[in-house]
Amino acid sequence: MLDAEAALARAQARLGAVPASAAAVITEAADARRLDARALALAARETANPVVGLVRAFTAVVAAADPAAAEYVHRGSTSQDILDTGTMLVAARALRLTVADLRATADELGRLAGEHRDTVMAGRTLALHAVPTTFGLKAAGWRSLVLDSADRLGRVLDHGLPVALGGAAGTLAGYLEYARLDGATGADETGGYLDALTAAYADETGLARPVLPWHALRTPVADLGAALAHTAAALGKIAADVQVLARTEVGEVAEPAPAGRGASSAMPHKRNPVLATLIRSAALQVPVLSAGLTQCLTAEDERSAGAWHAEWTLLRESLRLTGGAAHTALDLARGLTVDPGRMRANLALTGGRIVSERVAAVLAPRLGKAEARRLLSEASGRAAGEGVRLGEVLAALPELADVLDGPELAELLDPAHYTGAAGALVDRALKR
Repeated sequence: MLDAEAALARAQARLGAVPASAAAVITEAADARRLDARALALAARETANPVVGLVRAFTAVVAAADPAAAEYVHRGSTSQDILDTGTMLVAARALRLTVADLRATADELGRLAGEHRDTVMAGRTLALHAVPTTFGLKAAGWRSLVLDSADRLGRVLDHGLPVALGGAAGTLAGYLEYARLDGATGADETGGYLDALTAAYADETGLARPVLPWHALRTPVADLGAALAHTAAALGKIAADVQVLARTEVGEVAEPAPAGRGASSAMPHKRNPVLATLIRSAALQVPVLSAGLTQCLTAEDERSAGAWHAEWTLLRESLRLTGGAAHTALDLARGLTVDPGRMRANLALTGGRIVSERVAAVLAPRLGKAEARRLLSEASGRAAGEGVRLGEVLAALPELADVLDGPELAELLDPAHYTGAAGALVDRALKR
């Protein structure tokens, strides 16, 4: 908020509405260490926002350095302009860190996808073995989600975080009146001064230029919340997959586990997947918080009594949780251990039934589609019930005696030969 106040003074000085010397003093004084944050927080309750007390305390700091400059603090402005601009500055700082972590995470996932392009594993649908896939394709999918999130946050960062400049009720009347009284450049041309002031303020803050004041038009916050929700949920997908694959009975991946990480207070043998747990926790919270931010679009009049205020905690937590999840995801991706041997062993758990789709497809033109499916369904059920391999059941079926020989059956039942376009899909994904 102090950065917003200082930038506003400099923007007005560029147009002659504030003396350059006053803007320099205001900028020099805009140091949070000179203010009592706890006192400001307590004072904020009396005015339903922190800016009133901030301006009072900040003006006193400026006055101690230069009484004349103190007259130009918060000139023509209003609380929401400063808090919203400050919010966008905080968001920009957080997004730069988050996007950097997402890009680095995508690089690590790309490495995993390339290394394991052809590492065969069981594809799982509705919690059960489906058909074979590759770990490379899974990692490429994770990477795609991360890049989607980085792109979304990047667009918000580049174009969707505007300065707030509206004055008391969104007309900029205070700014214009002070500019007229001070003889600022272009003050008699309302549209020209409006454009010049908005451009100068955007330039001073590094934020975007809004078309309209957005006190009650909360698209910037709603869009930011939506992008954060996508990011947290996308990272949550990775976390959920890692938790499943790290189960004791699955054991196909493992989190990095430096000394002490994942320890249990009761069970010395455990190394819990804490990184995935932290990420998933954030993923379950941020979309709910984002829904609250979207709801705040329903604001009354030119300034809202409550909807604006409701955004603050929701957005702060969304930024915090998503940024933390992105940073944790980088740690997870960098240190994830993949066990191809365990993946291959798990592929064998169903005794070849994981490729029943392939066998049915090959037999369809020889026996007819319906008959081939019936045979494979019955054979799969028998293999499961008797605890034998699917190949043994199929080899004993008289219907297949002259249709399918032993070598062809063995080849059809090899999961490594039924990964479809997985490798090509990895190659395609890694071109992004």
